[in-house]
Amino acid sequence: MITNLWQRWRQELGIDLGTANTLVYVQGRGIIINQPSVVAVNTRTEQILAVGQEAKDMLGKTPPHIITTRPLTGGIISDFEIAEKMLRYFIEQVYHGATPGVLSRPKVVIGAPINITEVELRAIQDAVTHAGAREVWIVEEPMAAAIGSRLPIREPVGNMIIEIGGGTSEIAVISLSGITTRKSIKIAGDELNRNIVQYARDVFNLLLGERQAEEIKIKIGSAVSGEETKEFPMRGRDLITGLPREVMINDAQVREAMIKSLRTIVDSIKDILEITPPELVADIHERGLLLSGGGALLRGLDQLIQRALEIPVRLADDPLTAVVRGTGILLDEPELLREVAVFPELGKRSR
Repeated sequence: MITNLWQRWRQELGIDLGTANTLVYVQGRGIIINQPSVVAVNTRTEQILAVGQEAKDMLGKTPPHIITTRPLTGGIISDFEIAEKMLRYFIEQVYHGATPGVLSRPKVVIGAPINITEVELRAIQDAVTHAGAREVWIVEEPMAAAIGSRLPIREPVGNMIIEIGGGTSEIAVISLSGITTRKSIKIAGDELNRNIVQYARDVFNLLLGERQAEEIKIKIGSAVSGEETKEFPMRGRDLITGLPREVMINDAQVREAMIKSLRTIVDSIKDILEITPPELVADIHERGLLLSGGGALLRGLDQLIQRALEIPVRLADDPLTAVVRGTGILLDEPELLREVAVFPELGKRSR
């Protein structure tokens, strides 16, 4: 009974700190937080006004003294102070609005982009520690996503995974609990939104907000053509008259806007396959590759990649939560955590 109370009091956490969304997994309870990585700040008082969905709803609608900001760019912390406050807010939600005490400070497993520098890793560690963690373990996002998708990462076989988030697309081939070949490109969900904004400006002389572009991408965006044409109203400011205007855009036009970025993702996957050892390539050709991350939800993306590579492509179960589910599994398997953690000494040093 005492042990159960202690475990309930000190709750271990897995965090997917993403450019677009932050998800928090609590050991024994599952995913309890899934919120946009957005913070609203009053610049006059330096007060945090809102975090998560409430802050995202303010994007583009605030007076001059209130700014809405994303503290991460390309999966890397770009505003340390805001990132720390955002993390503290989410951790406090786990403790029902209270700050964890000295004895109840949680152990945290958190995902990070591949090819991240040691300085950037320490920035993540410091932000999570200052936000209330007693111990921080950092795992590369493709590895966490592979574990969350139950790929056999410990076996001597090639497991290829593409984690498409908001700021980056992470491509990795995993075998024997390690990443053998890897590549990270800054073309992912946010870049596809910007593609749609630029297309609206170039083709329709319409100034479009990024939130509206994201809605268009979600509603009718696709990587390959479907059987029927889909349309959606695109609303913005006419660049010639300066007045509000609505234009109907269809799925073919949205594909045209995004196709260059989608081809870059496909070409990057090809680049990794070209430098992957042939035995692992043979495994990938037989077993296929896995798509995870919120960007993988773009309709037809798996078909586009499969046609280009001529190998099977499948979507992870609930791709948006694959990374945070992987951190949750690692909380229960400390031996595997020590195997896959990046600079394991960081976790030990933060105790």
